[in-house]
Amino acid sequence: MKHICVYCGSSPGKKPEFKAASRELAKELVKRGIGLVYGGSSVGIMGEIADAVLEGNGTVQGIIPKALEKRELSHKGLTKLTVVKSMHERKSAMADASDGFIALPGGLGTLEELFEIMTWAQLGFHKKPCALLNVDGYYDHLCRFLDKSVEMGFVKPIHLKMLIVGNTPADLLDKMAAYVPPVVDKWIGRDDT
Repeated sequence: MKHICVYCGSSPGKKPEFKAASRELAKELVKRGIGLVYGGSSVGIMGEIADAVLEGNGTVQGIIPKALEKRELSHKGLTKLTVVKSMHERKSAMADASDGFIALPGGLGTLEELFEIMTWAQLGFHKKPCALLNVDGYYDHLCRFLDKSVEMGFVKPIHLKMLIVGNTPADLLDKMAAYVPPVVDKWIGRDDT
């Protein structure tokens, strides 16, 4: 993996562990020679991880919609900043530039990005690893919800196996490096779980 897209909050959240985990992930990316692709903002967890990668002399590509760039939320010190027209264009450009995806703690936008990229994997649009960095149990309830979705027949077990979960950046990146996408039937609606 040469570039990993990190989805994360434009807010710092309420726990210092979130900021610390973003910095730890940044150090691990730099150590492994992996560039960061992210939403291009200078605030919250987004700004924190970008700053930490840059401090370690790593590369950071930010992709931000014009509407947010105009509000002066864009990070001015990135290796590369791309300004796009819309959120849809942003997500597509981030996916194209990345070899894998990690969700740090974040809000609705982070969850939306994670589920969209997981859906693209489920449909066979890409075979890149998708992961959650479960900082201080932040995603415990989401993982239980996804297990319930499998139990209730809305998510196939093989599709849930496409989501890698780790509690530390090093562990998560190791799992992502070893990821082999499952062979799934792309025929939507076929019940062969």
